[in-house]
Amino acid sequence: MSERTNVVIVGGGVAALEGALALHALASEAVDVELVAPEHDFTYRPLLVAEPFGHGSVRTFPLQRLAEAAGARYRQAIVTGVETEQRLVRTASSDAIHYDELLLAPGAVPVTAVPGALCFRGPAEAGALERVLDEAARGSVDSIVFAVPAGAAWTLPLYELALLARARLVDSGSSGVRIAMVTAEHAPLQLFGTTASDAVAELLEARGIELHTAATPLSFADGVLSTAPSGGVEADVAVALPRLEGPRLQGVHHDAHGFIPTDDYGQVAAEVDVWAAGDATSFPLKQGGIAAQQADAAAASIAARAGAPVDPEPFRPVLRGLLLTGMVPRFLRAEPGTPASTVDTEPLWWPPAKIVGRHLAPFLAAHLGLSDVLPDAARGDAIPIEVELTPWRHGIWAEV
Repeated sequence: MSERTNVVIVGGGVAALEGALALHALASEAVDVELVAPEHDFTYRPLLVAEPFGHGSVRTFPLQRLAEAAGARYRQAIVTGVETEQRLVRTASSDAIHYDELLLAPGAVPVTAVPGALCFRGPAEAGALERVLDEAARGSVDSIVFAVPAGAAWTLPLYELALLARARLVDSGSSGVRIAMVTAEHAPLQLFGTTASDAVAELLEARGIELHTAATPLSFADGVLSTAPSGGVEADVAVALPRLEGPRLQGVHHDAHGFIPTDDYGQVAAEVDVWAAGDATSFPLKQGGIAAQQADAAAASIAARAGAPVDPEPFRPVLRGLLLTGMVPRFLRAEPGTPASTVDTEPLWWPPAKIVGRHLAPFLAAHLGLSDVLPDAARGDAIPIEVELTPWRHGIWAEV
């Protein structure tokens, strides 16, 4: 540990920041960390679903300030590829960045999956949905269908949109507007297990939201959402989640969809000094809390490689989701591949934010402000917290 290890993290999202924080907590005396991202700001995206309904808004914060608070340097640059033999990260400006260890967390690229439908992927689409709801309140839109496209493993945001839309329309006196959910899942939010599926099904029925399962949305045209294996659902407007594609970084092994395969510790196959975490990996579930867990596993492995007294543990996903309903939110917890799951109206973790990261959740609550990372419905009597960058302080905040 006489020589410090130069760790470069590519990305400016959840996995990148969690990785930087974990390395600071585990190996601050052994590593120097540099965060390289094209964005100037970190965007807290989970509250995007709440924007059209006035229950929260997307917040941004300068990446440089967050990186410095996490003990890292920040460089704004577009990464185009990696030369693993030379240990160099290539950028669009032709500047090469040397690394000893590399963590790739550039995220994924959202693309339209259901042609003709409103693809809900950013603030512009949030504004468009708000206009649709205004039209429905005026009586010019009679029906809205929410569609989960093929390959979308993280379906929770679309259930939120449907539930929040119903609440908004009831509040405006437009309860007669028909709302439907179409999904290829055999049960709603089936990733969380039977307990959650049953609870969400009951919630949808109580709110008068039609549910069409085992139906894959294909396209929307002439007032009909076409589905496979057959049939369709009539509606005036269709709203769909995007499909994600991998970053396809030059010089980095990736699958046919551009995603980076990794082992249980986040290490990229056949590369000694390269790790990956988050939506850019081939792990099928793309979700902030999962990205943070992947980053923790990768950071521990990198810290051990740098000589820190750390015993790396493999990535074993624990799924946590905060479902906004327009009334009392639902906290969901499950371990994929096991029957165990929990559904509660009380927080199952703290802070009760959308993104649950051992290091990132309390860090953002402290630096952005607790009120800026919690949806209105989950705030309750929440109070500000103070955070020290030590492993155990972060660990005990992650879950109660």
